Amino acid sequence: MLQRFVDKKVDKDWLNTNFPCMMACPAHTNAGRYVELIAEGQFEEAYRIAREPNPLASICGRVCAHPCETVCRRGEIDKPIAIRALKRFLTERYGPESLHPVDVNAGRLQPPVPFRVAIVGAGPVGLSAAHDLALMGYAVTIFEASQVAGGMLYLGLPEYRLPRDVVEAQVREILATGNITLKLNQAAGRDFSISDLRQQFDSVLVAVGAHRSRDLTIPGVELDGVYKGIDFLLNVNLGYTFTIGKKVLVIGGGNVAMDVARSAAREVLRQHSGGVESIEPSQENLAAVATREMMDVSLSALRLGAQEVHLVCLENRDEMPAALEEIEEAEGEGIIIHAGLGPKRIIGENGRAVALEALKTKSVFDANHRFNPTFFENSETRLDCDTIIMAIGQAPNLDFLSPEDGIDISSRGLIAINPQTLMTSAAGVFAGGDCVFGPRLIIDSVADGKRAAVGIDEFLRGTKHPEPIVEVEVLDRHSMPLNLLDLTRPHIPMLPLNRRTGVTEVEIGFDEETAMAEAQRCLHCWVNTVFEGVPADGTECILCGGCVDVCPEDCLELVALDRIAFDEQTTAQLTDVRDLLGLELNDIRPEELGFISGSVMLKDESRCIRCGLCAARCPAGTITMESYSLIPAEPTGLISVEVIDRPLRSTPVLAGAIAR
Repeated sequence: MLQRFVDKKVDKDWLNTNFPCMMACPAHTNAGRYVELIAEGQFEEAYRIAREPNPLASICGRVCAHPCETVCRRGEIDKPIAIRALKRFLTERYGPESLHPVDVNAGRLQPPVPFRVAIVGAGPVGLSAAHDLALMGYAVTIFEASQVAGGMLYLGLPEYRLPRDVVEAQVREILATGNITLKLNQAAGRDFSISDLRQQFDSVLVAVGAHRSRDLTIPGVELDGVYKGIDFLLNVNLGYTFTIGKKVLVIGGGNVAMDVARSAAREVLRQHSGGVESIEPSQENLAAVATREMMDVSLSALRLGAQEVHLVCLENRDEMPAALEEIEEAEGEGIIIHAGLGPKRIIGENGRAVALEALKTKSVFDANHRFNPTFFENSETRLDCDTIIMAIGQAPNLDFLSPEDGIDISSRGLIAINPQTLMTSAAGVFAGGDCVFGPRLIIDSVADGKRAAVGIDEFLRGTKHPEPIVEVEVLDRHSMPLNLLDLTRPHIPMLPLNRRTGVTEVEIGFDEETAMAEAQRCLHCWVNTVFEGVPADGTECILCGGCVDVCPEDCLELVALDRIAFDEQTTAQLTDVRDLLGLELNDIRPEELGFISGSVMLKDESRCIRCGLCAARCPAGTITMESYSLIPAEPTGLISVEVIDRPLRSTPVLAGAIAR
């Protein structure tokens, strides 16, 4: 494929719509690029692209909630690209857990700077921030209350989902990045205060996560045999003895509850047979994390030996916040789901829980979509059990903060921060992750660590980080597989049910052949068809309609100009971007468009599959295929382009030259 760089101006918002997977990733990993390289067999280069922006790539390749897949345009055709599984394919070959790890940070370490940064918490936020700060030349000290690093990655996620050796390898890689010191068994409020750190360090990042289980306020929660989901997972993952019964009931609608149930089943089998703002937590994130907690609790219960594991949740089965594949996996392993029930009280005998009394759910949310469950009267159901585990969500523990620290706490019990910089009300003290935003996805925490690192660097150095630069390539020969739309997404290999015991990892992952085949399905959204005929070059559109005829997705349409309505808002927007539409509009002023005659080519960007047939068909050479990449600022040897930042257009884009 021939290519050449060009000097162009690109509308930032238009560009972002062509990077749906990268824009949906909080860490802005260029998933499309590494998927393309996998399809070409360039695995090491693909790993570098996947790993460079994400210091927890090996972990995300196994347990990321993959928001990139949610917006993948291939999913509008059949199923999205298996981006997370493809990332794991790469990290198993070149990540720190592999036999041949690649050092992606070689040559990236900047000279030391005369500043020291303290980070409270060695979870995904703290590790991500430490990694990036070390690359910038900072001396970083991480204070972790537990005896292990990793936060909930180590303490909360079951090992059958995320092997401990993967977490440990990722932590070792991050600690080797630069001047990073890790101090374990150092708890804020017990061994030091934030005020102490402010006196010893130039900046402080608070990244303590959310390790406190939320409580149910129903009668009977004080009975023996009733546990909290996070406490259960912490004990199991640290290897402590945790006695549960043979019939376990998990309360919750989230994924972690599912995992606890599965783990408990295995344990019972072993035991009985052997400018700061108060940020409002995202309801979507809360539901996603609670869902993960429910699944983890439930499935962990099974793996700990429970002979029966039941799960009670408010939502009907088709309304559960858990991903469908998570629900099906749990049911496949034997979890019995009682959907559409809400806990009323826990029934006890001789001080120990023996059953849950539940009511049938009438509704979960009120008319304003706020969480406000209601129940049918006289609809009580009794579910017998000998162990109850409540997996209803997580909250941060900020008891270590004192008035002397000068850090504002919101009414929701979260740290208030400046959303742009993540700095708290105390100058030089930053915060991120679950203690600021409420429970979030792992990749959100990675992104928070990166944002905090930038905020700390800008605060200490007093200079702003430049925006990324756009690299534009004109592809002289661009083509996609002829059977592109016939390719189907393979199932991710899993262990057979009869082998899912103990801590054995359930998901196996792709082999090389499957990974390359799956990567071939990518639509290459960063490539676009551009209509920019130039009269001087003899490439002006001749309105032959050949591109319309050859387009397999019918995303092009050649219409008379008088069929297009140009209201004042549209005209104003076209005037605002006049310098970006010089070739499309030629010598036409935007205000003339509602009065002159001519033709216009319309393109539906959302339906285009980047096949390149229109460019190959065009007899005048009007249409080109261009590739766009976001690269770090101040690149060497490349021509930069200006990125124009403005609100996203709400009207169709004129994609071709207009003839009068």
